Amino acid sequence: MRPAAHAVHVDLEVPFHDVDAVRIVWHGHYLKYFEIARTALLRSVGLDVQQVLDMGYAMLVMESRVRHVYPLHYADRFRVTAWCVDWDVRLHIAYELHNLTHGRRAARGHTKLVTLGRDGQLLYETPPEIVARFA
Repeated sequence: MRPAAHAVHVDLEVPFHDVDAVRIVWHGHYLKYFEIARTALLRSVGLDVQQVLDMGYAMLVMESRVRHVYPLHYADRFRVTAWCVDWDVRLHIAYELHNLTHGRRAARGHTKLVTLGRDGQLLYETPPEIVARFA
């Protein structure tokens, strides 16, 4: 899967508090890095959390996946790229994480978000006003 034209890139550096005793990033932090990029992506199309709430909706992660390829270490610089793959039923957001220090892809993955209506009920399609931000 290649990034779409609307992809965003976020550059970060591994902080000490994200690594274990051998200075490798704990695997759960990759989802945090994906979330940082997802937030930037959604903000870039006018779908920050407050904007979604103002539209009368909420969005929840219903699926996440990470495939680790090369480890991140303390102080490594890295770039997370996020883009929306599909938006009709769920927002399917893909990610690539590149270790800039070592010039290698470190991970890739995705999250899928569902939309809830004003009453907190699951919507079976992404609302048109949200789809319009990507289409």
